[in-house]
Amino acid sequence: MSQLAGTRNVDEKIYKENGEYNGTAFKAASKRKRITVRGLKNIGNVLLFTLPAMLPMVLFWIYPIINTGWLSFTDWDYMTPEYNLVGIENYQNIFTDSRFWEAMTHTILFAVGTVIPILMFGLILALLMRNKFRGSAVYKFLIFSPWITPTVAISIIWNWIFLPNGGLANQVLKILNLPASQWTQSSDSALMSVIIVTVWKSIGYAMIFYITALEKIPQERIEAASLDGANKLQKFRYIIFPGISPTTFFLSVVTMVDSLKAYDQIQILTQGGPSGSTRTLTYLYYQLGFEEFNMGAASAVAIVLIMITVTLSLIQFKVSKKWVNY
Repeated sequence: MSQLAGTRNVDEKIYKENGEYNGTAFKAASKRKRITVRGLKNIGNVLLFTLPAMLPMVLFWIYPIINTGWLSFTDWDYMTPEYNLVGIENYQNIFTDSRFWEAMTHTILFAVGTVIPILMFGLILALLMRNKFRGSAVYKFLIFSPWITPTVAISIIWNWIFLPNGGLANQVLKILNLPASQWTQSSDSALMSVIIVTVWKSIGYAMIFYITALEKIPQERIEAASLDGANKLQKFRYIIFPGISPTTFFLSVVTMVDSLKAYDQIQILTQGGPSGSTRTLTYLYYQLGFEEFNMGAASAVAIVLIMITVTLSLIQFKVSKKWVNY
């Protein structure tokens, strides 16, 4: 509005200057006014079309993050409406709590132990399934189906598979003449058991994306490399991998975020145990907030986890410029 008022003042000066009408200056001022009005209309149109998408994001993402940040500076117990501001006391407490650093270690191990195998096995399956053969669609569906199955249902099934006595996993080990494992019942193997379930569920998701990426690579390049005497390893390194690098980058970010916020499979399989051996930062947040009713400390853990996720994502975007080919 102030810009429109300023333009109107200029118009009046043009009319009154030396008592004469300055036509050229008046046309320039009118054009500036039209541009300003058009710009405001464009901004209004942009807000009109983006509001349906922005409103849910503000209500269910931005506002909860801001509210969580506020709660991290309080001593709210989740049960009563009263709370006190305690400053950075919650952050000091979690950084001096051994459970936090154990959960941090488990979170890193879980993320590394899931992201790399998901990408690797997903790519291997995509290379095997990209060529159409009899029954290929059925195999693709069977491999992909765990991804669309609820994590809770999958975890319950794997709980039966991991039973130390009579479980399918130990039956297979017995056939292979290998010693039986306690799986989720032992702190030595519990985290690996959760990793196995997570990888098994997600490799089909990675496979579908890699199949699509492989189909977009021009076949002429591979044929030309074959004529030049390139072996399979060279064709993968110089043609296939650069062609699928955007997909690899996308999957690495998505699977990393999923790994950092994993909760369902941990809750069903191990409840963070035995002896906290599968307690990640997400599960520590749950225990602090909904078991110990220390919502201030839980919110502090959540904010730290958000900062870790954002930092790792930014690092991935920065590093991707050196190896991703668009």
